[in-house]
Amino acid sequence: MIPEHWSPQTPPLEVIQWALEHYPDLIITSAFNLNGVVLLELAAQAGYTGEVVFVDTGYHFPETLETRDRLSARYPQMRFVTLSAGLPPDPWGQERFRSDPDGCCNARKVAPLRAYLSQKNPSALLNARSRDQASTRQGLDFLEPGQRLRINPLAYWHRAQLEAFAQKHQLFVNPLYWSGFLSIGCWPCTRAVRPGEEARAGRWSGRGKTECGLWQGEQAL
Repeated sequence: MIPEHWSPQTPPLEVIQWALEHYPDLIITSAFNLNGVVLLELAAQAGYTGEVVFVDTGYHFPETLETRDRLSARYPQMRFVTLSAGLPPDPWGQERFRSDPDGCCNARKVAPLRAYLSQKNPSALLNARSRDQASTRQGLDFLEPGQRLRINPLAYWHRAQLEAFAQKHQLFVNPLYWSGFLSIGCWPCTRAVRPGEEARAGRWSGRGKTECGLWQGEQAL
């Protein structure tokens, strides 16, 4: 499935151009982390004019919503879609993320996106995951089978490359990133990363969980 001439050194832009040619109905999913910001710029360079889908769980940092709005203004040729499960915040002290983080992620993030994708039925998803984010992602390649094809143009890029690209193109990166929040999800389950930790070590810290369920598990996309 992967073109024979591709290698870990293949530029992400080439992968995106190939994806747009072969899967013109693809959709970008994003939480607007550093990787996601870089992917949007590359997609814009490749001529992408489709949807950018974000799930608002009701627990996002204000900085994340600001980042979404800034990116939407930067790329008016793309259609930014915000999904929601329509769930109000849980009563204080009884929040589901405290006792059942998997169930919370599924209800507030995975389920709304799965429902939307079932309706839209794109043949592929373009996403920004990379190998160096976590041990659970070290086997990523440019193309990944799933319920629908997942295309990972940044699979082989590391954080220094991503930061350099963002600075070169003057991209707006979530301000929390520069304070050590290398992977930003919902505020109750995200902390800054400590020196020497993986980029996603600050997600669901101490709960034996590193993935929300979008890409791994029974309800994976």
